[in-house]
Amino acid sequence: MGEIPAIETERLTKSFGATRALSGLDLTVQQGGILGLLGPNGAGKTTAVRVLATLLLPDSGHARVLGADVVRRADDVRRRIGLTGQYAALDDYLTGLANLVMIGRLARLTRPQARRRADELLGRFELTEAAGRAVKTYSGGMRRRLDLAASLIGRPEVLFLDEPTTGLDPHSRAVMWEIIRELAAEGTTLLLTTQYLDEADQLASQVAVIDTGRVIAEGTPDQLKAKAGEDRIAVRLAPGSDLPAAVTVVQAETTGRVETDPGQLLITAPIPAREGITTDVVRALDTAGIRVSDVTLRRPSLDDVFLILTGHGAGPGPAPAGSGAAPEAGAGPGAGAGQGAAAGQGAGAGLGAGAGQQGGAAA
Repeated sequence: MGEIPAIETERLTKSFGATRALSGLDLTVQQGGILGLLGPNGAGKTTAVRVLATLLLPDSGHARVLGADVVRRADDVRRRIGLTGQYAALDDYLTGLANLVMIGRLARLTRPQARRRADELLGRFELTEAAGRAVKTYSGGMRRRLDLAASLIGRPEVLFLDEPTTGLDPHSRAVMWEIIRELAAEGTTLLLTTQYLDEADQLASQVAVIDTGRVIAEGTPDQLKAKAGEDRIAVRLAPGSDLPAAVTVVQAETTGRVETDPGQLLITAPIPAREGITTDVVRALDTAGIRVSDVTLRRPSLDDVFLILTGHGAGPGPAPAGSGAAPEAGAGPGAGAGQGAAAGQGAGAGLGAGAGQQGGAAA
């Protein structure tokens, strides 16, 4: 028998009134590595995470984390997971250290154990100097790092990160990326939801694209990008160059239809997957006596994949009716419960689940 998957869902459904958040979600995540769960607003990403974290009950279907059913064995799941929600689940009036110690105590650590674990995590997340300050004085990036540290108090085997870098400045985002990579290298399985497609490209070993509550494509980032078509070369000619002659040369070296912009002296064309093709095109133009001012190779991106698969981009946009304010209203308690759940604190998780049941959620 093979290793038990870290995460499995089968025909998972969840509705909020007339809004269908999950429509038969089938997903399998093997242990180790990072799964990027991508989708536009309203696709069902946050709902899926909240079901897997035991904060919402599904309407039908099954979901398991490390082999444990999230409904029938919710307590077992909570002991083995961590959750960082879309919004920091911290007490603004406690210090950073006090927040972590409190969550450690909820995880049933002794006070000395909780203090040692808090000190370790504050050091790892570069927050030691701010440990004695009230969290309300922290920057957005510091709060996000502390929130992630809180989800790691119980040393989770599976960690859910729901848009963990939204709103962060480039430096804070880079710090979070490095921490996420370190966690994966240490053997933690991570499920990362994001609307930043470059983030999934940089971090995820596997990607699942969901829309309208179901998976519509999955694979490695490179496999998904292959769905967007071939690489393209863009050649900008030097002023005074013979555009028709250049088109003939480029056509002989590339595949598909060559497009031109006479005003910009620009030629673009799809190119075959062949080593050195860019050099070959430039060399052929030089042999023909045609001068080039710039050459650019454009590879398909996950943005292109989104446009092809969903018909729209993945950036923030208006949420469907009935799924806007409600999910965020439930996000605060749910996220806090997630950290309690990761710590094995059943009562805290139950409160979060209740809040989530009343909130909306197709984010």
